Amino acid sequence: MIHAKKIKVLMAEDHAVVRQGLCCLLTSDGHFEIVAQARTGREAVELAATLQPDVILMDIAMPVLNGLEATRQILAANPAARVIILSAHSDDVYVERMSKAGVAGFLEKQSSAEVLTKAIVTVAAGGTYFSPSIAKRLRERQQHDLARDGVPKVGGPHLTSREIEVLQLVAEGQANKQVAATLGISIKTVEKHRQHLMDKLNIHETAGLTRYAIAQGVVESRVQLIVT
Repeated sequence: MIHAKKIKVLMAEDHAVVRQGLCCLLTSDGHFEIVAQARTGREAVELAATLQPDVILMDIAMPVLNGLEATRQILAANPAARVIILSAHSDDVYVERMSKAGVAGFLEKQSSAEVLTKAIVTVAAGGTYFSPSIAKRLRERQQHDLARDGVPKVGGPHLTSREIEVLQLVAEGQANKQVAATLGISIKTVEKHRQHLMDKLNIHETAGLTRYAIAQGVVESRVQLIVT
């Protein structure tokens, strides 16, 4: 590969060992520059806006703000941003939601170094890159939806970005006071958002909100431990 300049990459990954390993891998390649490392979805949004990297490598299971909502916020602020999801989770619900959010690529973490670097180069050049197995499933899902009723399926109730943030934190086990401190808002505001969530979803207990968050890919299934 020959490049006129190094591709600037923002690494968004909460596990230090994985993050550092990926950074070393890309840096040693010689064609990439890691401009920053984000440990939470909130950090990823802020760093993407400040640094304007060529490519953002985004994990889904991020604390404070998950990768899906972080990606939505990044693309809302800058539709030209190029985001590649690199996740251990490639379930259909994750792939479909990230695709609809506008990501430029989606890779499983077990992908080879060659696949990862090819994906970054392709996306930085304006293309898209999905792992072959993921691309196949996306095509099959789209064909199924269109064949069934002629139009793609419509999602559930519309939640605001703040409501999704509150939903994630509640599903992760945070009490209203903790949510307020994490988001920098008042407890009354948290209570208001929580009530709006319950009204929109017709769910009126924390366990139900947690199950909904898991089903919608807002949090990982490991959060089920909270409600068992």
